Amino acid sequence: MAVEDIFEAASKRVDASAGYAGDVTAEEAWRLVKDDPDAYLIDIRTQAEWSYVGIPDLGPIGREPVLAQWLIAPAMNENPNFINELAAQRVTPDKVAIFMCRTVNRSPRAARAMTANGYTRCYYLIDGFEGSLDEHKHRGHRDGWKAAGLPWVQG
Repeated sequence: MAVEDIFEAASKRVDASAGYAGDVTAEEAWRLVKDDPDAYLIDIRTQAEWSYVGIPDLGPIGREPVLAQWLIAPAMNENPNFINELAAQRVTPDKVAIFMCRTVNRSPRAARAMTANGYTRCYYLIDGFEGSLDEHKHRGHRDGWKAAGLPWVQG
């Protein structure tokens, strides 16, 4: 699937009132970051999640994920420096920003907020890094980055 086709499919998955450009699957996110040098995978989970759960490994394609906490533990308040942290890692309003959290809770909020701040190419990674709970109440097996078999490393 060509990059343009991914963007088109992503825009069709989301209602126009969502406040961001579209929804991408984990496989589509991988392809976008692999094929588009202006696409960034932004992991917005907490430092603890990166350390204990793991992070996407973009090394096989010569890239690194952008790590920027959307919420700061332990209070889980929004990070007031989020935009500056993205800019410091070369994510600017003209770039494709693919937001990924653990499941699906934070990413759409970050994508909406960044779109409202002039970042018009914001996408949300469906199912996040670990995805939804399976029948044993475990994550990482049903859907999301890990379940898709995409590369990741322990933090």
